[in-house]
Amino acid sequence: MHRFFLPPEKCRDAVLRLSENDAHHAADVLRVRVGERVVVLDGAGDELMCTVEAVAKNGVTVRVTQRSRIAPLPYQLTLVQALTKAKTLDTIIQKAVELGASRVVLLKSDRSVSQIEEEVAAAKLERWQATVVEAAKQCGAAWLTRVEGPLAPQAWLAKGDRFDLLLLASLQPGAAHPRVHLEQFIAERGRLPASVAVCVGPEGDYTPAELNAFRGAGALPVTLGHLVLRSETAAAYCLSVLNYELQAPRK
Repeated sequence: MHRFFLPPEKCRDAVLRLSENDAHHAADVLRVRVGERVVVLDGAGDELMCTVEAVAKNGVTVRVTQRSRIAPLPYQLTLVQALTKAKTLDTIIQKAVELGASRVVLLKSDRSVSQIEEEVAAAKLERWQATVVEAAKQCGAAWLTRVEGPLAPQAWLAKGDRFDLLLLASLQPGAAHPRVHLEQFIAERGRLPASVAVCVGPEGDYTPAELNAFRGAGALPVTLGHLVLRSETAAAYCLSVLNYELQAPRK
């Protein structure tokens, strides 16, 4: 069943008009027909089962037949990702959506190959958010991931965002498996963490000064194994492991 996206304020009526881009995709690429069933997601937890009512040159309209409320995950995952090359970053954001991240915070590390000037940052954010929407439609995510930044690591830390667990993907000696920190948290608090952030560096990793800043803010270093992973692989690895651990049944 094909999925489309409309923001919540455009999902209130019984008959909805798809966005221009989605209408073109529906009519000219997917070749939807009147009477066909489709899904509209609003990115804020509502999933709307719809029937195509009209396919015309001036747009596509659908009629809502059922509204379902999809609960968010019982925890919030934040990927704190240093800027990488453009195509790689698109992949990272896409995978973050597929792996249930509620936020992606982009950081301008000193070692980031790609650097973004302030005057183009807004346009980049708009593009990244469009990547989020496309990924959400593909995987059926009812809640849209937020993309924020880019900021310097120290500037982001100065904002004082609070997490139950702040983890740092690290190649340094002494880093522990993520499960170690999760089990320690559960032993101390008697519950799973409600919010977890993991910081992943750029192609050349964070600088020593940036690593020290993260540790000074309480970030716990985690190992990703004995191999050196690409930044996009490290991001997917971290989110996958955390999802697995946080969703695993416990006695």
